[in-house]
Amino acid sequence: MPKIKTKRGAAKRFKITAGGKIKRSHCNKNHILNKKDRKRKRHLRQSDFVDKSDLKNIKKVLPYN
Repeated sequence: MPKIKTKRGAAKRFKITAGGKIKRSHCNKNHILNKKDRKRKRHLRQSDFVDKSDLKNIKKVLPYN
């Protein structure tokens, strides 16, 4: 049985924690930042966890993690 390739775009976007949860970063932090207030940009800096409904698909594209 051949090895399964990891989707490289997904590998750059998601990290798996020791507890098995998948960490992700927030979107909307790259440009058009002057109309977003300071508090919103500060909260976008922090990472978040992937929703339970998306876990199955993300684990499929990250087979060896």
